[in-house]
Amino acid sequence: MEWMLMPYRRYAEFSGRSRRKEYWMFTLFTVIVYALIAAFMFAGGLGTALSGVEDPQFGVSFWIGAVLMVFFLGTLVPGIAVIVRRLHDRDMSGWWYLGFIVLGMIPFVGWIASIAFLVILCLPGTAGLNRFGDDPKNPAGYDVFG
Repeated sequence: MEWMLMPYRRYAEFSGRSRRKEYWMFTLFTVIVYALIAAFMFAGGLGTALSGVEDPQFGVSFWIGAVLMVFFLGTLVPGIAVIVRRLHDRDMSGWWYLGFIVLGMIPFVGWIASIAFLVILCLPGTAGLNRFGDDPKNPAGYDVFG
């Protein structure tokens, strides 16, 4: 749980580096929350509201949708920040993220860019000190064996 909530503690910190574990645990947390909110929305009657059938509980889905929007807005900045720090761990500028977003809007190229971005997020960070800071796996920078 510590790793899932760490990006919220580093809310708008776009400097430094983030480990893969921090990014992927935060992503897992957001996926779980979105899945729970979607389940509550459908349990509250959103499915019947979308099908056109009158539903007296549509108000419940509206409020759950409002919770979804608040969660989205509260997660937007930490999500961008953790991605930028993850790119910093690969010794890449955070502006690459904007480049991948723009490439993602181009048909066919977007699929390739999305796969490339996913691969970059899965790769390990650069070992030791890079231009964005110390290695988050070894913050003291001590190499015992070498």
